[in-house]
Amino acid sequence: MIEQTVNIDDRLAEFEARIARGEKIEPGDWMPDEYRRQLIRMISQHAHSEVVGMLPEGAWIPHAPSLRRKMVLMAKVQDEAGHGQYLYHAAETLGATREEMLDALLTGKAKYASIFNYPTLTWADVAWIGWLVDGAAIKNQTMLAHASYGPYSRAMVRICAEETFHYKQGKEMIVHYATNGTPEQKAMVQDGLNRWWNPTLMMFGPHDSDSTNSEILMRWGIKTKSNDELRQEFINEEVPEVHALGLTIPDPDLHFDEESGNWIIGPIDWDEFWRVVKGNGPMNAERLAARRDAHENGRWVREAMTAYAEKVHNHV
Repeated sequence: MIEQTVNIDDRLAEFEARIARGEKIEPGDWMPDEYRRQLIRMISQHAHSEVVGMLPEGAWIPHAPSLRRKMVLMAKVQDEAGHGQYLYHAAETLGATREEMLDALLTGKAKYASIFNYPTLTWADVAWIGWLVDGAAIKNQTMLAHASYGPYSRAMVRICAEETFHYKQGKEMIVHYATNGTPEQKAMVQDGLNRWWNPTLMMFGPHDSDSTNSEILMRWGIKTKSNDELRQEFINEEVPEVHALGLTIPDPDLHFDEESGNWIIGPIDWDEFWRVVKGNGPMNAERLAARRDAHENGRWVREAMTAYAEKVHNHV
């Protein structure tokens, strides 16, 4: 028993030394059970966020104001489906099965990004999702492109490239409506900002002092920056750009701190955040119902593919 403990301790020490050297951990490498568990939890939640995130914007495809806008939005929603695929594959390299992950999502056991439980009420919401939501996602995903687990890190490289395109799409729309739009369009843009700003800040997760996972994730190189660091970087980058368009950020406490060089925000409503995470947001029930319907309606496709694979296998 002592010998086994020493062996595990030695393995853990070498594992952490590899991470400290900047090496990638690959699927066949030894890893602590907790490292595997945390990665499966994190990657599967990320994958769920991508496929649930198709819904708020996908609802606007039939109502896009022009053929060009419709084509761009269709391409973006399709990208999100692809991102989910990359991530589910990455989680499968850790021993998780697609069936287990989807069951956890559809039964409400698994979490996904809280931001997608808010409604898209106007076309401007589609644009703000591109600018703010995808902008916040890029902050997190650029960090994850340096994660210690190889398959996750490599998946992020392509995802970040596509998310940057989505960010530019959303920003281009907001700039157009805010500077050249009608009074109604400008009001629509401001209304969207009023509703999406605070939920976007919550996307980075709770303050580091309240996060139960941040310490171990950073110790093992899955994350390289804390929730609060990423949130502050996002705020510092986006506040001046939003102000330059003459828009008002819905935070009466927002101010620039000369000493730190940071934009300082008011308190975040974490009670709202936890309500949404626990399934009591404005659109939680609708989002899960839509995913369940899609899963059920696609059953015949899965059954046909399974039957075809078995037929091919039996003839080999």
